[in-house]
Amino acid sequence: MDHILPLAAPMDARNKLLRDEARALLDLPFNDLLFRAQTVHRENFDPNRIQRSTLLSIKTGGCPEDCGYCPQSARHATAVENEPMLPLDEVVRTATAAKENGATRFCMGAAWRGPKARDLEPVLEMVREVKKLGMETCCTLGMLKEGQAEQLREAGLDYYNHNLDTAPEFYGDVITTRDYRDRLDTLERVRSAGIHVCCGGIVGMGESRDQRAGLLAQLAALDPQPESVPINQLVQVEGTPLAGTQQLPWTEFVRTVAAARLLMPRSFVRLSAGRTQMHEAVQALCFLAGANSIFYGEKLLTTGNPDVERDDALFAALGLSAA
Repeated sequence: MDHILPLAAPMDARNKLLRDEARALLDLPFNDLLFRAQTVHRENFDPNRIQRSTLLSIKTGGCPEDCGYCPQSARHATAVENEPMLPLDEVVRTATAAKENGATRFCMGAAWRGPKARDLEPVLEMVREVKKLGMETCCTLGMLKEGQAEQLREAGLDYYNHNLDTAPEFYGDVITTRDYRDRLDTLERVRSAGIHVCCGGIVGMGESRDQRAGLLAQLAALDPQPESVPINQLVQVEGTPLAGTQQLPWTEFVRTVAAARLLMPRSFVRLSAGRTQMHEAVQALCFLAGANSIFYGEKLLTTGNPDVERDDALFAALGLSAA
């Protein structure tokens, strides 16, 4: 049975080799790194096709976790309020509009530490109804208990998103209410249930380049590697602990995308949060570096995203089409 490898110890030989490889890639001259990444990308994908996903927050705010980047945490004084779960008809209506706009995957996110049984039932119905539209389905609901991944699979879930966020040694600086092993356990349950894995991280949280290499090494060590790898740039929200963090240079973000492509050559690498702050030229460089998926639509959970018309214009200018 496919499985997720356990978190490697710091001195584990395989983990160290992957980390050294990731760091060496990030240290390459910029043009050399992009050339290598584009070459590998062309060997595995059509370089001019981009997969589009739309993300909807089906349950916003009130999360008990303390993730330092997240405005939905009940522990942070942000403008995000604790809202009830969206009704089924609103979710289906949003998914239908997303499909009409060209999205092929519909992702549903809930601000939970993990779903209780009573929480999961309405989500299962949402998955069933979105699946009927002919779209791929994805959920991000926090940590899963035994048997919950199987319920989601039986409802028709194609992907489950659960990010590692950052390197193991930096994780405790960002989150204290769950540990790295918790995340890996959920990923293992997802994979064992036969659901595709969507797993990436967030950069620009104050981590070093070596710690970005550590994140990439952990993602590349997952066996099998994630089918989708979202690369998020920190969106700083007033009231969260990470608001005011020094901005990550755009070159470091592009380097991270390129290294992800080289380390995970057959994964979809997705430009996720942070695109609203990203110049279109930087996005174009990310596509050159091997990114071949985006979140498409005007909102990502609680933060902004480029509108559909802006993305369509960028795709037209670059000669990109929907996958």
